[in-house]
Amino acid sequence: MVHWKAFSLHALKDAAGHKQSRRLLECVDDNFFLQVIEEPTRRGAMLDLVLTNKEGLVGNVKVKVSLGCSDHEMVEFKILRAARRLHSKLATLDFRRADFGLLGDLLGRILWDEALEGRRAQESWPVFKHHLLQSQERCIPTKRQSGRNARRPTWMNKELLAKLRQKKEAYRGWKQGQVAWEEYREIVRVSREQVRKAKALAELNLARDVKGNRKACYRYVSDRRKTRENVGPLWKEAGDLVTWDVEKAEVLNDFFASVFNSKCSSHTAQVAEGKSRDWENEELPTVGEDQVQDCLRNLKVHKSMGPDEMYPWVLNELVDEVAKPLFIIFERL
Repeated sequence: MVHWKAFSLHALKDAAGHKQSRRLLECVDDNFFLQVIEEPTRRGAMLDLVLTNKEGLVGNVKVKVSLGCSDHEMVEFKILRAARRLHSKLATLDFRRADFGLLGDLLGRILWDEALEGRRAQESWPVFKHHLLQSQERCIPTKRQSGRNARRPTWMNKELLAKLRQKKEAYRGWKQGQVAWEEYREIVRVSREQVRKAKALAELNLARDVKGNRKACYRYVSDRRKTRENVGPLWKEAGDLVTWDVEKAEVLNDFFASVFNSKCSSHTAQVAEGKSRDWENEELPTVGEDQVQDCLRNLKVHKSMGPDEMYPWVLNELVDEVAKPLFIIFERL
């Protein structure tokens, strides 16, 4: 009998003496399965197994009395899942319907010299942020952030969606005898060809723009996966194998915390102290308006916004309008 709770690859030969048992244990370990039965199910032996690939998916496991003349005990368990699909309530900007022309006109009408006159950098920044976010709210609509299952495929567009609806209507008409079989088959062939071309074009665009828009490529690959990958078993420093999520989180936390030791902290403090002494003897660098424009043009537009609630996409589209107020603020630092 295999003691599943203390199972590890080191004890593989002791736990299974013949070839078929070793093959079963290796398969369970290679696929990161968890065995949730902890009580014997037949005459003191654990012969009935319940395997799962995700902790918390199976719960309330109970071994009950045997049924009828069987010498195996019954195993009762529940598959835990959400009772209903949760809809996202997060709102994000819909850049596809954004009117950047109007947004640029609204910011261009502001006299930044007068709006920021007599203010220091700390006082000028909230004024600039208020005008930008207020104009952004007028010109860029919001949308509800869709989940993985509710999101449309990358290759889907309005023309292709209309073609798929036409195919569905043609199928309904053929079932009712209103559309001929040849006509329906032709609509199916054309729609399949358009879907195939749209998928190939979308993948080609993702591969071409992967350096500038990695997030879209990663999201497409994630949507194509059938299952989510979980973190596999991890080894502790003592050589023990951990399989539960809480234990794996503690192992990863200990590993990342080991980077910040006292030796590293003292070295960082010495470097920071040396830099502060160098800045005291040097003049502060000057920033020109053209340098601000270059930095704005080189922003990665597909990155998320920071704590200032400003999207890189918006700043990149409004280089000429926001470069001057940012230049004024940098001058007053």
